[in-house]
Amino acid sequence: MIKALLIDIDNTILDFDAYVREGMKSGFQKFGLPPYEDYMYNVFWEINSKMWHGIEQGTFTYEELLKTRWNTVFAALGFSFDGVMFEKYFKGCLFDSAIPIDGAYELLDYLKARYPLYVASNGAYAQQINRLTKSNMMGNFKGLFISEKVGASKPAPEFFEHCIKEISGDLGEDLHPTELMIIGDSLSSDIRGAIDLGIKTCYFDRYAKGNGAELPITHRVTSLSEIKDFL
Repeated sequence: MIKALLIDIDNTILDFDAYVREGMKSGFQKFGLPPYEDYMYNVFWEINSKMWHGIEQGTFTYEELLKTRWNTVFAALGFSFDGVMFEKYFKGCLFDSAIPIDGAYELLDYLKARYPLYVASNGAYAQQINRLTKSNMMGNFKGLFISEKVGASKPAPEFFEHCIKEISGDLGEDLHPTELMIIGDSLSSDIRGAIDLGIKTCYFDRYAKGNGAELPITHRVTSLSEIKDFL
């Protein structure tokens, strides 16, 4: 029986992809760069994904990402611009970004009446807190596990072990990993990390790519509304 839920933020309940596109469009215009085109997002996505994978594997740091991400993107796009300056602009926009995923509010209303909900997110603590507050989602959560505060990032066992320990304290009983489920969009951080500890998983395959077929995923959904079918 599931006794508590971990819920990822970016591209699970808040739309990081939409924010990136908006940030690139406005930033390129602000700094006089070539106009944004759709293919540019794909360039960003590939570079950003590789960097975050390195962070998840412990071979790269968040600080390194902030110093190199946009310089790497601009080099791939053939632009000549100060990537560190653009990163500051980009991060400032992200701090206030609160674009919900379709069905997120309805799902949170449904789940919070049935389970204690906890955020499980990699990222900057103040930034994620502000985004949840601006989106009026904060009140749905009993607790927040954000990598900057936890001291470890998903998929590290230490991150999930910390979650289990803290939730056990909240519930007043020793929570078994199989009594916890994570809802998230990332196979590498949310799903693999949880599976390694025996935590049940709900993979939000938003774009219906069908990836991760080799993993023992508990549930796979392509829309948040489908989660009500089993929780």
